[in-house]
Amino acid sequence: MAQRTKMSAVRWTPPANPQPVRPRGDVRTLPELRRIELPGAGPEHIAVDAWGTLFTGLADGRIVRVTPEGEVRTVTNTGGRPLGMELHGNDRLLVCDALRGLLEVQLAKGTVAVLAAKVDDEPLIFCSNVAVGADDVVYFTQSSRRYNLDEYRGDLLEHSSTGRLLRLRDGVVETVADGFAFANGLVLVDDDDGAAAIVAETGGYCLTRVALNGPGAGAKTPFGAPLAGFPDNLTHDARGLIWVALPNPRDPLLDWLLPRNPRLRHAVWATPEKLQPGEKDLSWMVAVDDSGTVVRELRGWDVDYRMVTCVRRRGNTLYLGSLTERAIAVVELDTEA
Repeated sequence: MAQRTKMSAVRWTPPANPQPVRPRGDVRTLPELRRIELPGAGPEHIAVDAWGTLFTGLADGRIVRVTPEGEVRTVTNTGGRPLGMELHGNDRLLVCDALRGLLEVQLAKGTVAVLAAKVDDEPLIFCSNVAVGADDVVYFTQSSRRYNLDEYRGDLLEHSSTGRLLRLRDGVVETVADGFAFANGLVLVDDDDGAAAIVAETGGYCLTRVALNGPGAGAKTPFGAPLAGFPDNLTHDARGLIWVALPNPRDPLLDWLLPRNPRLRHAVWATPEKLQPGEKDLSWMVAVDDSGTVVRELRGWDVDYRMVTCVRRRGNTLYLGSLTERAIAVVELDTEA
């Protein structure tokens, strides 16, 4: 077993939980789902092209292509752990790799190029999610500067807020904003106040708006109210909604620990992983509007798909990704909603 990163916990008082989510008495709002089985585990994020073809990355480094008919083929292997991804044109797939940094995959050839492996001479660990802005400027998140994917619980326990929003422009990587509590999902918006990025702060139970231009560039403001779970990846749909994957509800023990003596969290981190708070048998996601207000929520316990980390909508179909499952889940929405 590899030695764990030494924790340096920071006190933090969480916002009040707006809606404790527990299995007993919970009303299911998630439609029935079906599974597209994959040759490996961990389709953490999903991209979809204009023809309905899906792309996702697996824990063993493979990136696979899934046709609308459900045929699965391997495109390439990044040699790391692919997480967030976004199509850029018809044949380029931008990939955040937790081990290798920001990558570009040429889909026709299966070649992999490294776009960014360092930031200010510091290795780019835990690259998380990516989006393409105007003039081909690429924005991406780094969840943590201290912990990688296999130790993500450590970052949530420590709450040192080392996550960053980064920008790749003309071959140069620069920091747009930092101090995020586990920077994760990312989408770009253009609202009345200008161009902005919406970043999911997994450890802060919130979405944060970051201004991208003008005199206030880099400024952070809340986007909507605090959430009842840990937000993960974000995606846009054709109706302008932002879909937020919620892999797990907030944990009462963690909320109790965060504002108290940091040594308590050090003790928890020292225990075997199987004794620490784990994933729940829950499939959960919400959609928010352009003000961050939740306008739709889909949730179900014990539905044969857990730890949802991505929701990608195409038409009235939702494709769900997961950090742990060996399948993509498919949910058909009712056309009236």
